[in-house]
Amino acid sequence: MDDQHNMRKTTALVLSTEGYSVFQAGTGQEALDLLAKHSVDVLLTDLKMEPMDGLLLLKKAMEVAPRLQVIVMTAFGSIDSAVEAMRLGAYDYITKPFKDGVLRHRVELALERSRLLSQVNLFADEFNQRHNLNALVGASPAMRELKSRLLRVAQSDATVLIQGESGTGKELVARALHTHSRRSSKPFVPVNCAAISESLLESELFGHAKGAFTGAVKARRGLFEEADGGTLFIDEVTETSPAFQSKLLRALQEGEVRRVGESTSVRVDVRIVAATNRDIEVEVREKRFRQDLYYRLNVVTLRVPPLRERLEDVQDLAKHFLKRANERNSRPRSLSSSSVAHLMDYSFPGNVRELENLVEQAAALAEGDELMPEDFPVRAQGQLTPTSAELASAARAPGSPTHTLAEVVEEAERRAILQALERHQKDLARVADELGVSSTTLWRKMKRIKLPETGPGSDPQGK
Repeated sequence: MDDQHNMRKTTALVLSTEGYSVFQAGTGQEALDLLAKHSVDVLLTDLKMEPMDGLLLLKKAMEVAPRLQVIVMTAFGSIDSAVEAMRLGAYDYITKPFKDGVLRHRVELALERSRLLSQVNLFADEFNQRHNLNALVGASPAMRELKSRLLRVAQSDATVLIQGESGTGKELVARALHTHSRRSSKPFVPVNCAAISESLLESELFGHAKGAFTGAVKARRGLFEEADGGTLFIDEVTETSPAFQSKLLRALQEGEVRRVGESTSVRVDVRIVAATNRDIEVEVREKRFRQDLYYRLNVVTLRVPPLRERLEDVQDLAKHFLKRANERNSRPRSLSSSSVAHLMDYSFPGNVRELENLVEQAAALAEGDELMPEDFPVRAQGQLTPTSAELASAARAPGSPTHTLAEVVEEAERRAILQALERHQKDLARVADELGVSSTTLWRKMKRIKLPETGPGSDPQGK
């Protein structure tokens, strides 16, 4: 694409004689319209154009076609602009005037890269289908590494610790581990420690004898016994007390459990997969989690990346959730490229779960058949957490004190929660709903940053 007619026509002729199918555009908007209508592998564009320059076209073109290979043409004295284009995602640049042979060679290399990327994506799809990993949506480097590591550890009986923020999909990872293990024909039993009161957790996991406590009208097997031969997934394990951790450690070491109110133990053959959304090493240092239990659980670690670290997966995830929503709704929707770009500019403090909720809400409430940016009101919610770019900018702002990224994120969370508390008169249920997190997660965040826990629904733990 070039706004100089003769240059554009000559370049198109050279490439056409090599057998390439070539589209010509005189403006940036014409180029974007062509990209929206046709499957294009390589975009060749000048940088100095009006009214839309090459850098803006590059940015918009990558939003429309993320796998597009872009070669920018620039005058010899404008190398800085070409370098900026490469930083924004261009594949290559070529200085004018250039020889026909150089142009053909650069285009050939760009097409080869496009073909290789297509093969990688095809192999990724086949890999996911062959190993039944389609529930773990995403082809970003972080997700490919997670899936590869998951398959390697699945065949062993090693205890696995899954670490990741709330909403990243830790239980999906645990289920995938079970599916690919030799225990797949046996039960997969999940338990969320944060959702069960401390007094009932021991009985839930280990079972109890008849009359062991008020309400125990008959003997009951615990989840350890229910999972015998299979996998027990202990979610939010850092939410437990040191006293309970001691009993859990004994069960893991001895391979047996003792029901509450009984004196004999029962042997169990269970693979343990534990998960936490906290920094468990910090919990150990601050004496809130037993070090010996940590070593017992942390045989193999799988880290599930937050969505802000793999924004390239947003499009695939949004399409996946929209497909599921369409199966339930009488009026199917489609996803516009502008909506994808809008979502990728958001940091998703609620991670994949928040994206899922946004897509389901948009599919249910949108007026048109195509979901547009205004159907995803992430900015209207006050930009709950800054984007990664905004966080980085704030951390390195001239004259500002140096902060770690964790401190910047914590301060952003503090401001978002305080503003929401004010809007909803400290009603924590409504605050949690607005921020896209569970009441338990909100309560933990407020406790960590020492905010008052007052107002309706202020005690999600039931204490």
